[in-house]
Amino acid sequence: MGEVLRDKVAVITGAGGGIGRAVALALAGEGAKVVVNDLGGAVDGTGESTTPADKVVEEIQRTWGSAVANYDSVATMEGGERIILAAVDNFDKIDILVTVAGILRDRMVFNMTEEEWDAVIDVHLKGTFTCVKYASILMRQQRSGRIITFSSESGLMGNSGQANYGAAKSGIAGLTKVVSRDLGKYGVTANSIVPRAATRMTLTEEVRKSLEIKKARGIEDEEGLEGLMDYQPEDVAPFVVFLASDAAANVNGQTFFVYGNTISLLSQPRPIKTIQKNGRWSLDELTELVPSTLAAELVNPAPPSSK
Repeated sequence: MGEVLRDKVAVITGAGGGIGRAVALALAGEGAKVVVNDLGGAVDGTGESTTPADKVVEEIQRTWGSAVANYDSVATMEGGERIILAAVDNFDKIDILVTVAGILRDRMVFNMTEEEWDAVIDVHLKGTFTCVKYASILMRQQRSGRIITFSSESGLMGNSGQANYGAAKSGIAGLTKVVSRDLGKYGVTANSIVPRAATRMTLTEEVRKSLEIKKARGIEDEEGLEGLMDYQPEDVAPFVVFLASDAAANVNGQTFFVYGNTISLLSQPRPIKTIQKNGRWSLDELTELVPSTLAAELVNPAPPSSK
């Protein structure tokens, strides 16, 4: 067992499987005491079970040592508080918070229901806030801590049929930047990871069927979904451990794209083209100038179909 995180206490939400499980095992493998949180529901958030969290706890205890299970939902303020208190009640403090919990309710935006929107926003975006809020109170007091959130390619780059998920994940990236500024002066860092890995949330039944249809019809896999199977949750975990360690004390407010053997620092939003003039722009001026300047070489990600 490593000792990079010896005597540290970590909370991981959504740790009953996939990336959350891989992160919990990796943190425990470096000496951290771990709270394994998982409601144990289906991919769409329905149902609940203690089994996923319990299995990960048993695995940690059998191999490394200290871990406890928590089954609260991140989607309520009360649940978020109880998740953080599980660390304090069992291990006296919290040093690391990793927010992985999530669900999917994919639907084209014109068909999406209010309930489908609210459910995904509640688990991902509000669920990140509920845990960050209560962890930040303690981390601010002790003047140390690591917060690691999970955004997504859908949130930063867009993905058809995921208006709720993309909005939540984009919100998490923005929330993380704000948290980094709120807590940085207290010795607390907050960073976000955009992962790419084969999990039950990425390789859904719909995705598998889509791949089968494309193969049968000889259609190119433009989204790279088939390649997704080559990237494992365990590929993401080591970088989470790094961000949780003392070696990352000065890494704050950043977003990293992590998959396979690749780790990329993503750029902060910034102007890439600018037009200016004295006074206010007229519509005629914009109509004449924008196509050859700001809009030049832009590619429509979803051009109109002839069908």
